[in-house]
Amino acid sequence: MRCGFLTFLNTTRRFRFPQILSLVATTTALSGLSPVYAQHASISKFTQNQCLDCHTGKESEAGFDLSALGTDLSDHATYERWVQVFDRVEAGEMPPKDYAEVPQKESKAFLGQVSSWLTKAREEQVAHEGRVRGRRLNNLQLERSLHDLLGIDIPLAVRFPEEQRTEGFTTVAEGQTMSHFQLEKHLNVVDLALDEAFRKALFEDDRPLQKLDADKIVRRNPKSRTREPELIDGLAVTWSGGVTFYGRIPATTAPKDGWYRFKVRAKALKIPENREGIWCTVRSGRQISSSPIQKWVGAFEATDEIQEWTYETWLEKGDMLEIRPGDVTLKKARFAGGQVGTGEGGPQDVPGIAIESIEMQKIFRDYSPDDARRLVIGKLGREWDKKAKQHRLVTENPEGDLTELLHRFAERAFRRPVAVEEIQPYIDLARQSLGQSDDLILALRHGYRALLCSPKFLYLPEDPGQLDDYEIASRLSYFLWNSVPDETLLKLAEQKKLSQPEILDQQVDRMLADRRGREFVRDFTADWLDLSQIDFTEPDRRLYPEFDVIVQQSMVEETVAFVQNMLDKNLSVKHLIDSDHTYLNSRLARFYEIDRELSDELVPVNLKAEDNRGGLITQGAILKVTANGTTTSPVIRGVWISERILGIPVPPVPAGVPAIEPDIRGATTIREMLEKHKSDASCASCHVKIDPPGFALENYDPAGQWRDAYPKGQKGKRVPGTPVNSGDELPDGRAFKNLEEFQELIASDPEGLARNVAEKFITCGTGAAIDFVDRDEIEAIVASTADDNYGLRSILKASITSSLFVTK
Repeated sequence: MRCGFLTFLNTTRRFRFPQILSLVATTTALSGLSPVYAQHASISKFTQNQCLDCHTGKESEAGFDLSALGTDLSDHATYERWVQVFDRVEAGEMPPKDYAEVPQKESKAFLGQVSSWLTKAREEQVAHEGRVRGRRLNNLQLERSLHDLLGIDIPLAVRFPEEQRTEGFTTVAEGQTMSHFQLEKHLNVVDLALDEAFRKALFEDDRPLQKLDADKIVRRNPKSRTREPELIDGLAVTWSGGVTFYGRIPATTAPKDGWYRFKVRAKALKIPENREGIWCTVRSGRQISSSPIQKWVGAFEATDEIQEWTYETWLEKGDMLEIRPGDVTLKKARFAGGQVGTGEGGPQDVPGIAIESIEMQKIFRDYSPDDARRLVIGKLGREWDKKAKQHRLVTENPEGDLTELLHRFAERAFRRPVAVEEIQPYIDLARQSLGQSDDLILALRHGYRALLCSPKFLYLPEDPGQLDDYEIASRLSYFLWNSVPDETLLKLAEQKKLSQPEILDQQVDRMLADRRGREFVRDFTADWLDLSQIDFTEPDRRLYPEFDVIVQQSMVEETVAFVQNMLDKNLSVKHLIDSDHTYLNSRLARFYEIDRELSDELVPVNLKAEDNRGGLITQGAILKVTANGTTTSPVIRGVWISERILGIPVPPVPAGVPAIEPDIRGATTIREMLEKHKSDASCASCHVKIDPPGFALENYDPAGQWRDAYPKGQKGKRVPGTPVNSGDELPDGRAFKNLEEFQELIASDPEGLARNVAEKFITCGTGAAIDFVDRDEIEAIVASTADDNYGLRSILKASITSSLFVTK
């Protein structure tokens, strides 16, 4: 039986270059299209004997006409196709085993020639252009850079256009664009950031503490029907109910944009007999129908004793809090007309939340006004100009101070030493403003604005070859912190020490321990594991009635805490597949049907066999982002696990190959449908790889709960139907009967898991996907961590100290 060659090319993760080159050479020699092939006799012979019979002309298998494949490796598509050819031949997938037995000598010669050809072409390109294209800062990096440069903390990333992810990350240069629209948005954000920076540096910000007792939290008119809490026994009470915005608290309305800290003291009312407490949500927004979007602030489990919880959140002017019972499994009261009257909820015998008090205070999250003054106006004093009704800077040498401040700012914004002559145009612009307005603040603003629109700030300028120490400082800082290098990194760069692996190793530990480094795992997993897409779908509430926003947020926190623990303790990458612990609170444990005595605090929990959990791939966040909210698909989950965890890229259907419409008449299960789909050889070559991990996870429904059988009957009736069969066979022939056996088989190859993680670190950190010529270095990274049992921290450090990370 013949196998679709192109499909086969696009399916395998790693192929050996020699095989590909042989195939190419043979085809070219026969077709007479390329002198390159003629230079490699082994290629010509191999392709003629093994490939052209199936892959010549319009009727070629899988639509792949080898004789028409180009040889211009400067063309990215052509180069990638040859890499795919190499990989398929090296993996033994081409030629098909039932087609012909390939002499090992021929195969080896072919692979060697193709490898040399591809390697030489790529190395020549890298020497001239570098491995990484020109890379700009992404939205998150721009926000954090502006924060650290100006001493501000307002949200900015959401104001930029949505970004494209390439190879899973927004940091990859190949997928980044820059349009007039983006430049306009960038300028708007810079203006907003500068407004906040000068306001913070020049004005004293009033931050009074408000103590809101229950009588200030409840509805003003007890006789009105509203959505605010009611006063019962001196407490502000909100009952469990379905009315939108029920539990909103106008007394918490923000008088101005800013970060606010809230301390909530409350207890539960009428706790159900089978519960330890009542889970409540805290969300923010306008809390009116014309502004339906609510932002997540947090959740807590109230008990029958008064407790205190603290939250910090960003509020825009006019936003307020909503605090209410949020567990969807609780009994709900019925209220008519979309409003709640005083005394209507209590008699319905439903749970409730009773608030004793709320403290509210505007805060500075990361930077104080003193920090902003130090960063923006330096040591200059300020005075109030009564006539102009504005602050002025106190200076005896305005032009000199202007030049000094702009020079200092440029070095921080450009992330390296800068000669005054290099930024003279920016200085001239600012001096022109000073001459016209006699306003040093305005002149400074114009200068800062111009510097923040410079390509030297927006982009990470690097020259081909070994990075210098300042370039390493920027690459490291934007990988681990998504922001500008700090003084320590710049000092080490000045001393030319960052190019030393042992120094880099030390800096990784220091930076991860910093407050900014504690966000690394959250930022990295947001892209790598698609946690940023957690809201993209929502499980059908009729089918999965126990799922709610508390469960979803707990799932995300479970995964972040789990990966953070792996990094902190340098745990083996095998924990991605199977582990004896996870992180749970009482709500998530109940959703998973894990019997533990827990509270609303997320804590490490040891797992038992009967818990049906273990490893990142069994966590709810992963199971949710790999389902559509209604049904599960072994294909969707299989592709995700293959690409994100196992490191096996799955290509789209090859161009020119018509969509396959397999006969699925009479199929009653997903497995039967896929078996019919795999009856076509062009489909089978992909599905043999992606279906097994998908089937292994079939015991988890779209909401992430365990199931032994598929539901049947009408929607909303979860009646057990056909038993779930989670067994299958790996491409190498090893069979597994269930998830546990699948985990054992995959975890037995930690090198493969480590290779994938290293590739993800390098791709995200350098801004370029792994290329054919990078593979040996990746293998070296993996090998260097073997003695540490392929620990996650070891892989991170080995990736950062590798030649791939410190070269363009």
